[in-house]
Amino acid sequence: MRKENILITGATGYIGHSLVQRLTETNFPVHCLVREESVEKLDPKDKTNIRIGDLLDAESLSSVFKGIDIVYYLVHNLDKKDNFEQLEKKAAINFVTAAKKAGVKRIIYLGALGNPEEKDLSPHLKSRKEVGEILRGSGIQVIEFQASIIIGSGSLSFEMVRALSERLPVMIMPKWVSVLAQPICIRDVLEYLVQSIYLETKNNEVFQIGGRDRVTYKDLISTYSIKRGLKRLLIPVPVLTPGLSSLWLALITPLYARVGRKLIESIKSPTIVQDRLASSVFPNIHPMGMEESIEYALREKPIDIKIQGQQAY
Repeated sequence: MRKENILITGATGYIGHSLVQRLTETNFPVHCLVREESVEKLDPKDKTNIRIGDLLDAESLSSVFKGIDIVYYLVHNLDKKDNFEQLEKKAAINFVTAAKKAGVKRIIYLGALGNPEEKDLSPHLKSRKEVGEILRGSGIQVIEFQASIIIGSGSLSFEMVRALSERLPVMIMPKWVSVLAQPICIRDVLEYLVQSIYLETKNNEVFQIGGRDRVTYKDLISTYSIKRGLKRLLIPVPVLTPGLSSLWLALITPLYARVGRKLIESIKSPTIVQDRLASSVFPNIHPMGMEESIEYALREKPIDIKIQGQQAY
């Protein structure tokens, strides 16, 4: 029986890079879609099956999905200054047009947790929601996983926590650090992504995934600091808007300041799992708690992910 061909978009991003490594443990033929100028960012051992294309350039996608059965959609354009929502939409439309024409059978998409009924969604969460709708509207089967904070050595959210904890002995804690989230370890995210290959369903599916604990960014910073043996003073204040927070981030983590602001703007309401569908469909996946996840991330070999171009998380 022929093994299904798999293609990963966003392979130069943190999740994509980690997924390539995880899928090498399977017998599936794995391909990576990257822009020509990004090939050098791939790990040498991940360069065996490269397909060159740019999701923002429809003509470049004319043959990249040929013979592909399953595609992971992991591309994000958070690094763009002003028009990332339009770019996200354009990339998704170009993607589904080419994928459908090539006969792709399944799309596996990593989206974001958030209340879809909320009227005042941040641009980041609104864009994630819209991309999911575009993918499902293609007629290709879509398996979507919606996640909150991903804890891993290379994840944008975790790297912000790391940088702040390592560099600031005293931290001003604005309101957004007290909003509840349900962080999930990269190990568990990858397990959901891989097991979805084998999922026996003909329907579109949406799974909310998270770790065992519901915590805040303040909890993450405190726990990280304790695990690293750092003495940190956290001072809560009722002010500090996302705009001011991004300036604060720029002083400490300039590389992440722009994309960090977009993430901060999305922390208006809790990003927690509201149903148990994922645990019933994937009963053998037992997500870690926050402390275990941070310990796992600290043991991980750091991945140097550049914040530029089409990146994933």
